[in-house]
Amino acid sequence: MNGRRGKSRSLSEEERTLWTDVTRGIAPLRTVLLPQAEALTQISAPAPIKATAKPAPQRRPKPDAQPALAPLDRRAKQRIARGRDAIDGRLDLHGLTQAQAHGALLRFLQTAQTRDARLVMVITGKGSRSTEGGGVLKRQVPLWLKLPEFRALVVGFDDAHRTHGGEGALYVRVRRSRGME
Repeated sequence: MNGRRGKSRSLSEEERTLWTDVTRGIAPLRTVLLPQAEALTQISAPAPIKATAKPAPQRRPKPDAQPALAPLDRRAKQRIARGRDAIDGRLDLHGLTQAQAHGALLRFLQTAQTRDARLVMVITGKGSRSTEGGGVLKRQVPLWLKLPEFRALVVGFDDAHRTHGGEGALYVRVRRSRGME
């Protein structure tokens, strides 16, 4: 615009014809009938153009959905490492296959929850130094703890302090059982 607000010019005959052609194909987004607009609805409008892409359905969180997992903060890890906060149980997964370890971890966490344990340690081991990223259980256990079957049992988890095995072990905070709340 030229900076000339408020002043409008009239359309030429060619512009008016073009504008009429453009507006002829426009369909309203939704129809709202007002008492004064009844006469306008009798004018036939061209068929609306169908959209090819469907809008994505809105996903609502499930009412049972667990909150996000919360890692331990630095101070909590320090209290655990210094022995001020007790570790209520330990599970050593060394030498187990993935299937055995998965079942053992699930049973261990269920038992810890029924015993009203707050914090447990799961020892996965670091794996062989030749494999990149560590051992299978070191990689898999954190993924398992994020699964729905474990989310009802786990509040959060984090790598253990050096004194408790460092990257080869995890501190796991156990969720209170529903009967306790």
